[in-house]
Amino acid sequence: MTTTDAPHDAHDSADSSSPRVGWRWAPFWVLAYVALWPLPGIAQGVLSLGALIAIGRLLYVRFRGGGALLSAQAWALTSVLFFAYWLPELLAAVDAVDRLDAFREVAVDLRFLPFLWLASAAVADARGRRISFVGIAIVVGVWTLDALIQAVSGVSPIFAGLDVGKLAVSGHGFCTAAEVSALDRLSGAFGPCNLKLGVVLASLSPFALYAAARAFGKPGWFVAAATLGAAVLLAGSRASWITYGVVLLFSGWRLLGGRQMLAVFAFGAALLAVLFFVSPQVRERIERTTHALTADAQGVDSALSGRGRIWGAALCMAKTHPINGVGPRGFREAFPACDPEPGKIAEWGLGPAFHAHQIVLEILSETGVIGLLLWLAGVALARRAWRYAEPAAREAAHPAMLALAVTVFPFNTHLAFYSSFWGGVVLLLAALYAGSLLGRDTPASA
Repeated sequence: MTTTDAPHDAHDSADSSSPRVGWRWAPFWVLAYVALWPLPGIAQGVLSLGALIAIGRLLYVRFRGGGALLSAQAWALTSVLFFAYWLPELLAAVDAVDRLDAFREVAVDLRFLPFLWLASAAVADARGRRISFVGIAIVVGVWTLDALIQAVSGVSPIFAGLDVGKLAVSGHGFCTAAEVSALDRLSGAFGPCNLKLGVVLASLSPFALYAAARAFGKPGWFVAAATLGAAVLLAGSRASWITYGVVLLFSGWRLLGGRQMLAVFAFGAALLAVLFFVSPQVRERIERTTHALTADAQGVDSALSGRGRIWGAALCMAKTHPINGVGPRGFREAFPACDPEPGKIAEWGLGPAFHAHQIVLEILSETGVIGLLLWLAGVALARRAWRYAEPAAREAAHPAMLALAVTVFPFNTHLAFYSSFWGGVVLLLAALYAGSLLGRDTPASA
């Protein structure tokens, strides 16, 4: 080797181990995590392994060359959004109802931070955004078609295949016979013992609608909106109906304008009317909702599937533990002492409620006023980043922004944000938002 060759080889070696080259696999890892959501245990394993690889890779390069992965603003916003989620549970764990379990939850949730860096880096350039956003749209499309096949045939091909595999490996399927027989809504790839299809489709629908509009224009958006809407309605979760309605409003208004959006919602109302007569599940949920029109509290609680009672307990916890709450995932432990109707069988059956079913009440009851202030600080910083971003950056981040916004939309009911599954969904969307808004190839500010 000549002396002139040595510097060239050393430069090549450095390039081959640079963060940008070494992280080109990141979009595919994010897609694998999303696609495996119907298998929660495996999905959590993919998340944890991705976090370990990410932190290992960063330690290997001693955190040098971070600008090749993310802009300084993206590093900062991704980390701030994580700490707006994590610090409240840390402060709440100090005197939690179940302190040991609370600190375990706090420690486990630390894995989210390096995974969020990975996810943010995955969408920091045009190639990564294309792979990640279109890939998520494809996953949503596959789940939607699978759900509609189930609506016609009674069987989800994806879940049936997964269940056969589970049976071959462990000798038993995912769900018990009682859970299968009690199924009262479309479950799709997630199965009858993991009824999250509706809320997941609704939260991820901006990616599918954006991809359809970009590929096929307005006709593509209409077809995607109608197909997804049918699956969301049949999935039976009224929270997902609200989420999807908000998505349609903002996505459609941006593409179609006000007059055509009226036609879209008129079509949606007609579809809901048809499903009312042909789908017992949709009819039951509409009839249950009308119970809220009765004058008594019992009718309202029935319409809300017992959530009125749960929210009363959450307010009690917020009053008795106002500073830092009862601790992350401590709702079920604190519920008996705050149950407004002790001894009475609840709408959901026996046992305590596991969480508040509403984001503001969950934050207040489990992490207190301190937690709420930290969450609001995260919202404010995310909003500020959007406000000062260039139009090109906003366009790049629009699907992730809308997905994140509707998922934390406060005027709705929600899954547990401090659970492994839904917490992972929310934090992933936050990372996709930060990385695509403040990526390497989009101007960060005016």
